[in-house]
Amino acid sequence: MFAKAFRVKSNTAIKGSDRRKLRADVTAAFPSIGTDQASELVPGKEELNVVKLYAHKGDAVTVYVSGGNPILFELEKNLYPTVYSLWSYPDLLPTFTTWPPVLEKLAGGADLMLPGLVVPPAGLPPVQKGDLCAIALVGNRAPIAVGVAAMSTAEMLTSGLRGRGFSVLHTYQDHLWKSGDKSSPPSIAPLAVSPPDLSEEKGCVQVDPGLHEDMRHLHLKGEDEDNGEVLQLRGEKALSEASEDTSVGLLNQDSAGSKALHEQMDELLQRCFLHALKSRVRKADLPLLTSTFLGSHMFSCCPEGQQLDIKKSSYRKLSKFLQHMQQEQIIQVKELSKGVESIVAVDWKHPRITSFITPEPSLASQPIQEGSREQPYHPPDIRSLYCVPASMTLLFQESGHKKGSFLEGSEVRTVIINYAKNNDLVDADNKNLVKLDPVLYDCILEKNEKHTVLKLPWDSLLTRCLEKLQPAYQVTFPGQEPIVKKGKICPIDIILAQRASNKKVLSSRFQLIATLSTTE
Repeated sequence: MFAKAFRVKSNTAIKGSDRRKLRADVTAAFPSIGTDQASELVPGKEELNVVKLYAHKGDAVTVYVSGGNPILFELEKNLYPTVYSLWSYPDLLPTFTTWPPVLEKLAGGADLMLPGLVVPPAGLPPVQKGDLCAIALVGNRAPIAVGVAAMSTAEMLTSGLRGRGFSVLHTYQDHLWKSGDKSSPPSIAPLAVSPPDLSEEKGCVQVDPGLHEDMRHLHLKGEDEDNGEVLQLRGEKALSEASEDTSVGLLNQDSAGSKALHEQMDELLQRCFLHALKSRVRKADLPLLTSTFLGSHMFSCCPEGQQLDIKKSSYRKLSKFLQHMQQEQIIQVKELSKGVESIVAVDWKHPRITSFITPEPSLASQPIQEGSREQPYHPPDIRSLYCVPASMTLLFQESGHKKGSFLEGSEVRTVIINYAKNNDLVDADNKNLVKLDPVLYDCILEKNEKHTVLKLPWDSLLTRCLEKLQPAYQVTFPGQEPIVKKGKICPIDIILAQRASNKKVLSSRFQLIATLSTTE
């Protein structure tokens, strides 16, 4: 449910009466918890906030946050604990065990299939279909996921541990966990419980003795809810020989591999950062939005065959990486508007920039073959231009431009300033005024102004000149030649419309892209 980012609707402090009601709801929803533990989970005086949000699929969820961590969430009037709460109360829910490599799949949105369960010597916990359950990893009793049982324990055993076992709602490393302090699961030793005699329990299903032998060959299948791909992890595990040492070894291998991946991504991130500053960003581009710097400059500097993914680096977020670069005094980042950061200064004389060797571009970009790995999306660079018409040719020919030339706004400004200075048109008494010669008369003024207006301020002169030029724009897609078109840039209209059941829907019209696609 929280595998993708959610949208927060409101965040308010809980009232005293609602706090008492929540404590009563916790006691009713989780009978195993005592009154004292319920009071600890829902404190009486500490700050407790109610956050209403919408999951990425549109589900309305209420989250209760205490001490900066989400402790409970409510969905369709049902109360669920988060992993933060379960780490403090690991026995709050019946707990099932799976292998450590499964965690990545669960955090990505997959449900837990029965072949992925690890059957302990004591047997599976008794649950009914629809019961709330916790999921832990081998060797550690701290839960890493919360889900709902898709069938009862008896049905799981009679099915031969085949099929979907649990619908996972929340996991360690998902976006709900990321909204807290992002702490790691504590190490809680498994309970040592003697296996019960199932044959003596009334109404319990007899287990085939060969079932445990068959469980030596595990096949874990997870269905990803988002892309429908079937994820398979196959491994031969002898359940009777599985021990805590084995699980610790797996965790150590995963952490070592993760560390190596972080180091590689950190190196690629800094390489793209320095490449973008040295070859793509100019002083005139500042201040530059950090999101634009990443999407339009850093991504395009990524070497061919590699993929830049900040989430796989040790920084995890662009803001943390840029903050680290700011500490090295390479750049300066400021929040020019609330919640929006921009790069306002760059030290191009910094040793790390001057010593960076810009790689030579490839001679020809290789087309992406069908069936190859999907490349990251790089947005196009769109710039406003101005085209010189026949009526303005005399004004621009001194600077080497002719009819039909395309210029940026800064280039037009430079042409006008140089023309006025080279022809001694700057007023000697007032440097803010420009005297109009016959060329400016014909290019700038209207017919009824030619005998009345003799001088113009700089800003008025530049504004009138831009208005007389023909509007144009340039669109550059990564790896392709720029596309230059005459005319104004058609805006992208984003409309917030209200539909039935008070649903608000964003609709947009991409006129510019449609124009480009029809003219190519």
